[in-house]
Amino acid sequence: MCMTSQLSTTLTASIEKAARAAGMTVLTATAGAGYTGEPTAHFILGLSADAQPEKTLTLELSDRFDFNKPNLLPEMTTYLQEAAKRLRNPRPDCYVTLAGLPVSFGKFAWPFHSSTSGADTYVVHGEVKLEDAHGSPLHAKVSASMTVTFAEIVPAAEQPYAETFIYNAIRKTLDQGQMELVKSGNRQPVPVTTRYYSRWKKMFVFTDTTDEARMDFIALKVYWLSGVLGGNEPVWVADPRDAQYLNTDTGTMMKLSAALAGEGLLHLADGGEYASATPALLSLAAEYEAGMAAALDATKPTFNEEMRAGHTNM
Repeated sequence: MCMTSQLSTTLTASIEKAARAAGMTVLTATAGAGYTGEPTAHFILGLSADAQPEKTLTLELSDRFDFNKPNLLPEMTTYLQEAAKRLRNPRPDCYVTLAGLPVSFGKFAWPFHSSTSGADTYVVHGEVKLEDAHGSPLHAKVSASMTVTFAEIVPAAEQPYAETFIYNAIRKTLDQGQMELVKSGNRQPVPVTTRYYSRWKKMFVFTDTTDEARMDFIALKVYWLSGVLGGNEPVWVADPRDAQYLNTDTGTMMKLSAALAGEGLLHLADGGEYASATPALLSLAAEYEAGMAAALDATKPTFNEEMRAGHTNM
């Protein structure tokens, strides 16, 4: 095993074993500190010992976290298995929104910490950045807050158990125009409440979509993440993270990807789980650029023009 480690704990050994089972290697394991200074264990995982930095997973856990419990181990196992598939993407940190924005997620300070403002919530800080292939400076520092009631649904306030729904809540917030991508600014709130969870179905619910909208999303994803940002390398179209965001399942995502391939827009690989862009899809560049511009415009604050002119009823 090729691992530079300054941290040798029971957790380190557990992560090494779990990563190996998922087909990954622990590249580094070091001591860290959370947002409020609590000790953490910081790991970098890759598919191989020589993985490039942009093709690695950063995993940060509370230093005494024990996931080898019946209620925690299955979800950790699934998280690492999915992460291994996502690391095959040319840009594993990148996603798209339904509204049309290609974005990356980074600089998250896990695990959750209690709100320092006195609110009865748990918070994690991170950053979402526009990825337009032109070095855009637009980004948003986010403060995603989880209510105490919502926290009761989550097995643990740790990265593997929350990353998916936090990323999807951020995407949903962008879709609703409630977060602005700026050159600089303060942290913007992303509230995560029980409205994103169906207790009856025992599943997260973000956006009801039709098959047509899901096909548009898949084409959008492959255009940006494969064709524009990924050197036309295949991307994982059967990602459960996207399926949760779209309120569907991975089987449907693969079926719709096959339909897009039949239309000549995608090249499928690995049994239909991955896809790359065709020249026909890349020819839609003007449409996707316009969609991105419209989605960006929708995130900008609007003002009541009569109030701007001083005409109010007050």
